[in-house]
Amino acid sequence: MGKENRKYWLLSGFVIFIVYFFTASQPVPVETILVPRWLSSLESNYPVNLQANPPAAPDVESAGTEAFIPFELGGRFGYVNDEGRFVINRIKRGYASVSDEYWAEYKPIPAAIEIRDPQNRELLSIESGKGYPFFLDGRIFFINAEQNSLQAAGPDGKIAWTYDFASPLTDIDAAAGLVLTGSLDGTVELLNTEGQRIFFFEPGGSRLMAIYGCRISSDGSRLAIISGYDDQRFLLLERFGDSYKVIYHEFLNDGFNWAVHIAFIDHDSRVAFERQGGLGIYDINARESLYLELPGNISALESYGGDNLLFLINSLDERQKELVAVRLPGTIILKAPFKSENVFMRRQGSRLYVGGGGILSSFEISKR
Repeated sequence: MGKENRKYWLLSGFVIFIVYFFTASQPVPVETILVPRWLSSLESNYPVNLQANPPAAPDVESAGTEAFIPFELGGRFGYVNDEGRFVINRIKRGYASVSDEYWAEYKPIPAAIEIRDPQNRELLSIESGKGYPFFLDGRIFFINAEQNSLQAAGPDGKIAWTYDFASPLTDIDAAAGLVLTGSLDGTVELLNTEGQRIFFFEPGGSRLMAIYGCRISSDGSRLAIISGYDDQRFLLLERFGDSYKVIYHEFLNDGFNWAVHIAFIDHDSRVAFERQGGLGIYDINARESLYLELPGNISALESYGGDNLLFLINSLDERQKELVAVRLPGTIILKAPFKSENVFMRRQGSRLYVGGGGILSSFEISKR
């Protein structure tokens, strides 16, 4: 009886998810629509096609070059291909780090760590004592248990450099060969490819100091920072010669005392960031900041923002979520509700991937 009830609720949740997300296929606005492509349950490996043409069978010859979408949703992680079939679909039995190029699963006190690729081939085996692995900008890093020491590993797994910090790290980003870090003591540091510090910054201006979010643009020319609490601040820095200078800052009221979502979007021409009561969008070229009021808290923010569209998932409570579409520079054009405790979102060009309720889905962003 328990097994039958479980199947019933799984099927019900699956159908509800379809109904909710079909609302997103309405005009967004007149010339742009989200076309549902497929849905895949994390408990199976067979996608439900939502288009006229079913997904093609796996192409063995192109298996080595096919792009896979990394995901983490609920107690599972892995990779799904563009037709909705899972390449890797694992139940978490510890901690997991997943990126486009690498993944690793490890225990709280890791022994040797295996780093694998999206096709589950072992690439490296790292001896214990290096710390916890994570992957940024196609590179392999390790952070220690106290979160105040960072190591970068080369393609062979050997440690290229180690950098120690005065305070635990609260956020890390990497791009253009650079590593940007924010710390609990309110400091920002930028490291070069050799792990040498080339820039140090303390934003200040708040009663309680900490860095709650930091991002670096794809070419390394700009840094975006969310710092402090009471008042929280958004700052944008731009490279001038061998240093970076603040070109814009804005107070964000009390703010959040946890890590916030922040991303360079729209070909690095804007910065989208979570702020108290909603979403902030700063237009770098126009030097203008917009505020979009949203209830609840942001659970996911995509970092592409192309075609003048930005997508996010807003959390109204523990289970009630909304897929939100924003027409840049700053108009909300869609809110599609669904129920799930955990969410996932990823965008690649004209494809949007959304997860919730044990289901992954894919949409095509198209114009008519």
